[in-house]
Amino acid sequence: MPSDERAGHDEASWSPIDGHEWYAARDAAVSLRDVLVSAGMARDFPFLRADINAFGQGFIQLGRISPETAERLAELLRLALASAQADLGAGGTNNGPTD
Repeated sequence: MPSDERAGHDEASWSPIDGHEWYAARDAAVSLRDVLVSAGMARDFPFLRADINAFGQGFIQLGRISPETAERLAELLRLALASAQADLGAGGTNNGPTD
C-alpha cells in the first residue's frame, strides 16, 4: 500500500501527457496528416496515429498500407528529393532537416 507522501505522483501513476514526447508525436502526426490530405491520400493511411512506447519515446505509426499507396508515397518522396536537389543546384537554400 503506498504511503500518503507518494500518493501524488510516482512511476506507477505516470501519464503520457506528463511529458512533451506525446505532444511532439501528436504534432508530427498532424503535420504528416495535413500533407497526406493535400496530396489526396487522406484515405490511404487509415491507421495513422501518434503514440509513445513504454519508455516514453514518441513515434508515429503509419499502419498497414496498400502496395499502391506505398508506390505513390515513394514517388512523392522521389519528387521531393529531386526538387530539393534542383533547388540546391540552382543556388537555392535547403530549408529541410539536417543530420
